[in-house]
Amino acid sequence: MEITWYGLSCFRLSERGMASVVTDPYDHQIVGLEPLKLKSEIVTISHEAPGHNFAQAVKGKQHIINGPGEYEIGGVFITGVQTNGTNKKTTDEPRNTLYVFDFNGVTIAHLGDIRRVPSQTEIEALGNVHIALVPVGGGGSLSAAKAAEIVSLLEPSIVIPMHYQLPKCQLKLAPLNKFLKEMGVGDVEQQDSLKITQTSIPEETKIIVLKSQTS
Repeated sequence: MEITWYGLSCFRLSERGMASVVTDPYDHQIVGLEPLKLKSEIVTISHEAPGHNFAQAVKGKQHIINGPGEYEIGGVFITGVQTNGTNKKTTDEPRNTLYVFDFNGVTIAHLGDIRRVPSQTEIEALGNVHIALVPVGGGGSLSAAKAAEIVSLLEPSIVIPMHYQLPKCQLKLAPLNKFLKEMGVGDVEQQDSLKITQTSIPEETKIIVLKSQTS
């Protein structure tokens, strides 16, 4: 399968013969990045904000998923789990849905706008996560330190950082290097997309930085 990043929390997940997914499409006029030119059968929305819920930017969409539940569409299994605002102490948090996608046994967790480090029980409920798409730039979402803490709990094979500062982005976010420093990693070579199969999943946790296709 292939994972391509379009800035902020927007990715396109695709696998031959299966439905494609676009996560958290944004309104470019508000966030400052280039307009999205994407086509996909499925759109997932983690929370209601212009940087995450601009579904009209995606052509060909047949299904919009914007909340918890279990879904099977075009061969893709999707599990949505609510994370923020789940108890009385966190009612002021905007509701967030974390999604786990299963493409032929390769599992990808998109953490959306998660605000808190989940409990061990919540982590275990997600099952085995091969690839974690993790917000690392703050701006209401995870700080670099909290993002690193979640990675240590999730123990994914691959971490792809998202939702951090890009040159044209008008949102106030922290730079990527803060997260890399927390993870004890130096400069990471960027790549255009990630192509992966079950047999090519690394055993040790690896950080992969994708180039934004719209920065």
